[in-house]
Amino acid sequence: MLLSFQLQMESRMIKTDIIIIGAGPTGLFTVFEAGLLKLNCHLIDALPQPGGQCSEIYPKKPIYDIPGFPEVLAGDLVKNLMEQIKPFSPGFTLGERAETLDAQEDGSFIVTTSKGTKHKAPVVVIAGGLGSFEPRKPPIPVIGNYEDKGVAYIIRDPEVYRDKNVVIAGGGDSALDWSIYLADIAKEVSLIHRRKDFRGALDSVDKVEELSKIGKINLITEAEVVDLKGEDHLEAVVIRHKDQVSDEEVKPTDHFIPLFGLSPKLGPIGDWGLEIEKNAIKVDNAYDYQTNIPGVYAIGDVNTYPGKLKLILCGFHEAAIMCQSAYQRIFPDKKYVMKYTTVSGISGFDGSRKEAKREVVKSIN
Repeated sequence: MLLSFQLQMESRMIKTDIIIIGAGPTGLFTVFEAGLLKLNCHLIDALPQPGGQCSEIYPKKPIYDIPGFPEVLAGDLVKNLMEQIKPFSPGFTLGERAETLDAQEDGSFIVTTSKGTKHKAPVVVIAGGLGSFEPRKPPIPVIGNYEDKGVAYIIRDPEVYRDKNVVIAGGGDSALDWSIYLADIAKEVSLIHRRKDFRGALDSVDKVEELSKIGKINLITEAEVVDLKGEDHLEAVVIRHKDQVSDEEVKPTDHFIPLFGLSPKLGPIGDWGLEIEKNAIKVDNAYDYQTNIPGVYAIGDVNTYPGKLKLILCGFHEAAIMCQSAYQRIFPDKKYVMKYTTVSGISGFDGSRKEAKREVVKSIN
């Protein structure tokens, strides 16, 4: 009876070469780099679809620093990455959060999700971006009454705001970028910031000021939203100006979008015995982005090291370096000779991956 139960549990185990926690751009590109090495990947993500924040938070936001793309929407970048990794047939466990990491005697790991799904591999890669996150909300007592009734902390579909009066609050890149983007969609865009100076990119600040001069953006600085009005739906925001503390302005609006950033949390990953510094995982950037646990790597925004830049393109670089190290861990007796894709292409990998997969499964069983 016990043997039957053990065999049943083993049959439910998802086995692969590399478990990737996080299906954002860095995690997806890891599949491609691993595929070139004939390594199989399985991705785990708490979100119901691949893409991470690019899909969930700002799919329509343009990104300008992806090599070869002067401009690409975040959602389109995810689509391109999904198309790029198709030849390597990765597996996905979506809508489930990685909960526990258990090291095995043979050097492999078992990762169990919030729904009990178990995954086994000799290599685990944490590519969870900022980890789990929640928006930073302004200290307005009644704000919870208007959430999804005119108040939103994330812009998923800009068309929702077409021909509407929109108030955006914030002084960072998101507030600036979305004010610029919605200026051609909304009936009126008001950007409110409690200071004169903004924290975002200088070219975005210049663009907002230009649009303000021609009446495309109603720029209100040294002020903040302190209250909300409306019956069943948001109808107005109350603005308090720094130089008019006793005099508050009631501004009619359809939507209020406070963009004060996200509070990142590592969640259960923070209890795995990893070395943590300021809510990020410390890695060895001099070699392979491995954590203090051999066989567990961290790449992308979730990691930290001297000189770290939280950019998607840096995550891509880290993925490529990490995969070389993972290959050596999985096949310590093999020497991999790197070939440029301009020479080798990616066709033909599918046929030879089956043999590599058999070897890996045999090594971890």
